[in-house]
Amino acid sequence: MTLKKSFLRSVDNPSNKIILAVGAHPDDIDIGCSGSIAKWIKEEGEVYYLVLTDGSKGSEDHKISNKELVRIRHAEQQKAADLLGVKKVFFLDFVDGELENTPALRKQIVKIIRQIKPSTVICWDPALYYDENRMFVNHPDHRVAGETTMDSVYPFARNARTFPELLDEGLEPHVVEELLIMNFSKADYFVDISQTIDKKLEALACHKSQFSDIKKFTQMIREMNKRAGQKAKPKVGYAEGFIKITLRKPG
Repeated sequence: MTLKKSFLRSVDNPSNKIILAVGAHPDDIDIGCSGSIAKWIKEEGEVYYLVLTDGSKGSEDHKISNKELVRIRHAEQQKAADLLGVKKVFFLDFVDGELENTPALRKQIVKIIRQIKPSTVICWDPALYYDENRMFVNHPDHRVAGETTMDSVYPFARNARTFPELLDEGLEPHVVEELLIMNFSKADYFVDISQTIDKKLEALACHKSQFSDIKKFTQMIREMNKRAGQKAKPKVGYAEGFIKITLRKPG
């Protein structure tokens, strides 16, 4: 695996590419990169969402049962994805707050990678434990989701001897070309979302169960993406940033 960096550059046009975005919870992908998702779909990219947990811990309202909360969060994520034009949302429904990097989880991610054959996979940065500049501690599910996704991309999705039973299902090894890793503070690879920022905020508004004041939250996201736009070269109105890893092909 080789890392190719160009300081603060904009992401290449992913037209006609297949993109898989992986999040730990419903709403993670929409917060992190739905402006880019909307842009790429507009440019004829094919996008899939993979949500690893059931979102069953995402409410402080004790009157809502876990089962009902899962239903609500599934519906919210599906609505947001439909709004953006995402081709399909995969829900794995591992228990929220209990995500672990296990063979069972890796197998499910590898299976989906081999099914849809993405050129690009997006995930959280597993090394992001906390951000002293933004004053937050990262959710452990986010870290595990990032780590497991990266492990699944390399080496397991491309290795025929890993999960050989998938070969019996006709799922041949697949080489992902690049990883886009979400880390808001350390991003050096930017996507101009000036034309899709409103679409992103509209998608975020679908997750009503998660925000007591959606107007305040979307304004915060708008400001965050505006700051990212100032880091891009050339500067743009709004941007989403990633760390990009270009993967070496076998041979």
